[in-house]
Amino acid sequence: MHDRKNTLTKDFSLPQAARGLALLALLLAGTAQAADDKPVYRCPGNLYTDALSAKEAIAKGCKTLEGTPITVIQSIKPKAGSTSSSSSGGEKVAADDQKARDADKRRILEAELQKEEAALAALQKQYNNGQPERQGDERNFQKYQDRVNEMKAAVTRKEADVAALRRELTAAGSGK
Repeated sequence: MHDRKNTLTKDFSLPQAARGLALLALLLAGTAQAADDKPVYRCPGNLYTDALSAKEAIAKGCKTLEGTPITVIQSIKPKAGSTSSSSSGGEKVAADDQKARDADKRRILEAELQKEEAALAALQKQYNNGQPERQGDERNFQKYQDRVNEMKAAVTRKEADVAALRRELTAAGSGK
């Protein structure tokens, strides 16, 4: 039992030491703030300032903040040159570079159009003008009808994709 009492006393003295350190830290913080000697005010509109006198703060309806730590994060102001260049589309490109880019764009669009047209042809062949072959698990007419409707929607989407690629290819061709 004697050992237990020593253990309790040791455990009890540790929190007291921690409390003493915390108290010392608070005293030092209070001394640092007293050295500043400028009260911080919270004004309407969520404005925090220490640049006002007591009379000005009262006149503006500001309240003194005490004991509350304040963190100030200053925003980074964007450079005027960077915003104007990004909104104007960037830097000018040499004519040869632009022609190469346009040729690449046209080549990519043509390849994409060929791929989409091949996929559309395959879908249309499978769709068979709304009469696709029945599959083994479609003994129920509703299942068959659902698949036909899905195929019709897929064909319609693919036709819209092909039309959009053709429009984009036409726009790329006239852009020269």
